[in-house]
Amino acid sequence: MLHGRHVLLIIGGGIAAYKALELIRRLRERGAKVTPVLTRAGEQFVTPLSVSTLAGVAVFRDLFDLTAEAEIGHIELSRAADLIVVVPATANLLARMANGLADDLATTLLLATDKRVLVAPAMNVRMWTHPATQRNVAQLAADGILFAGPDDGAMACGEFGPGRMAEPAAILAAIEGALGGGPLAGRHVIVTSGPTHEPVDPVRYIANRSSGAQGAALAAALRDLGARVSFVTGPATVPPPPGVDVTRVETAQQMRAAVMAALPADAAVMAAAVADWRVKAASAQKVKKGASGPPVLELAENPDILAEVAQMSGGRPALVVGFAAETEAVVDHARAKLARKRCDWIVANDVSPETGIMGGAENAVIIVTADGEESWPRLPKPEVARRLALRIAAALGG
Repeated sequence: MLHGRHVLLIIGGGIAAYKALELIRRLRERGAKVTPVLTRAGEQFVTPLSVSTLAGVAVFRDLFDLTAEAEIGHIELSRAADLIVVVPATANLLARMANGLADDLATTLLLATDKRVLVAPAMNVRMWTHPATQRNVAQLAADGILFAGPDDGAMACGEFGPGRMAEPAAILAAIEGALGGGPLAGRHVIVTSGPTHEPVDPVRYIANRSSGAQGAALAAALRDLGARVSFVTGPATVPPPPGVDVTRVETAQQMRAAVMAALPADAAVMAAAVADWRVKAASAQKVKKGASGPPVLELAENPDILAEVAQMSGGRPALVVGFAAETEAVVDHARAKLARKRCDWIVANDVSPETGIMGGAENAVIIVTADGEESWPRLPKPEVARRLALRIAAALGG
């Protein structure tokens, strides 16, 4: 799949730099040529000898290499590869990229290239969530930079959360997708995510505890396999991943309209926790307390987006996947939902409060199909997403 492709690999300065060695090995196993660039900070974590041994070529380290620069070597280096990959992309390196700095070989190559760039961020959770980093990430995404990760997980500093670098397998899948060799290249997938907010009045709404973490991770995993992803998200706490087409909505009716507008698609994955009901006549003004007691809210049933898409008479996606968040009799409810909605798969999970799954970093799912059930162990949500994306790719013939 990567035979004959050329990757320029920039290794940044973070503890996750050791994963770059595994990535080099996997790239070369698949027939890719790897040209490594090691930053000064990166040399504090991996040695030039280990990098060059695995890559099978010399490591580039210095912008002012007189032999190379006699032929404007940094320009040639930046243009010769099919893809530039930055592993790990530290907060500092992302900031320099976002602001167009070129103060060493790595950033000069990134500024001079005319090729696509894929970064795998890695940093402390507070550094990743800092407004400055998020501004830089947004700018880079707008500039067309591709992202692999970061994941949620334990870090070398002892903290836990987003900022852990994606595993080499996930980065490899993102590279294949970026080079047009991913199993979902040329495919269009719709993913819904997050809760919906159904207004009671301008201040209050009916909602649920969905964070949108699993849907966002799934959109990223499908993107990394080469799919064009239309990501329709309610007001989730987890931001959309870079590199997908984002439509933000509030209500179930808005989500339905966005999904219908995104069709046709090869697959539709309905991971959103859509509210079953809305207030039939939401108040235009804030509802006040009064002598008559609490207001009576008349509810109306929201559109069933999953069932509507699954039962389309024409233009139905080849694969329609629903999600079922349950608190008891998980498989029974999921199987009934599969039959009622007429979708192809249901991804079911137990979201009882004691599981910590709804709004948490991990998930334990059961894939329910017409052929039976398949239980997966409890895993980080990005890993659940990666496995599910691979299963979707296989189902679509990728």
